Amino acid sequence: MFNLSAASAYFLFIHFGVSGTRLRDVLVARLGEGRFRGAFAVASVVGLVWMIYGYRHAPTVGLWGQLPGLRPLAFALVFVAFLFVGVGLVTPSPTRVGMESKLTEGNDIARGMVRITRHPFLWGVALWALVHLIVNGDLASLMLFGSLLVLALGGTVAIDAKRSRKFGDRWAQFAHTTSNVPFAAILNGRNSIVSALREIGIVRPLVVVLAYVLTLYFHGRLFGAPLL
Repeated sequence: MFNLSAASAYFLFIHFGVSGTRLRDVLVARLGEGRFRGAFAVASVVGLVWMIYGYRHAPTVGLWGQLPGLRPLAFALVFVAFLFVGVGLVTPSPTRVGMESKLTEGNDIARGMVRITRHPFLWGVALWALVHLIVNGDLASLMLFGSLLVLALGGTVAIDAKRSRKFGDRWAQFAHTTSNVPFAAILNGRNSIVSALREIGIVRPLVVVLAYVLTLYFHGRLFGAPLL
């Protein structure tokens, strides 16, 4: 369990202690944006692999236990998470690494899934992690998926703060038309669900459905936990 604890602490530290703080600005000024991103990507991969290794070798310490009655709800929520992650990954947004320049393209840059939330990938990861944390019900899962949940939710706040420091009014204009919390801007009348669904289209969700079905089918072979 020590390996998983240390890996989780390391993974959270490099994101909240470096990436989302002013220390990142200092390091970028010294190393350059490209070198910093490369070094941080390597550090992140090391941390993620370390966490997975620690999780696979951690002893089973039961907490509330598995909850088979929640499986249908879990399947539905993970599908929603897949939609946020899959569609979010192919939707341009200034919140994504390397796309900050889109803030110079005018006010109409919140399109598709970004109308629902400006952090679709991270909210998808957060929902996926929360479901896995709940339905597994053991200490190792709490540590692994809990860390990813905290990272995803905290990451949305850290990215907003980072973009606000760097882009000021241009970020404020974009942020006003979107929301961090899914559907908040739509419920406040600052955006439109109709426009979001029209721009998302049908092809992207169909690809997500295919990826979701394949993941269900091969889950046992890939992760050692058959679902079907």
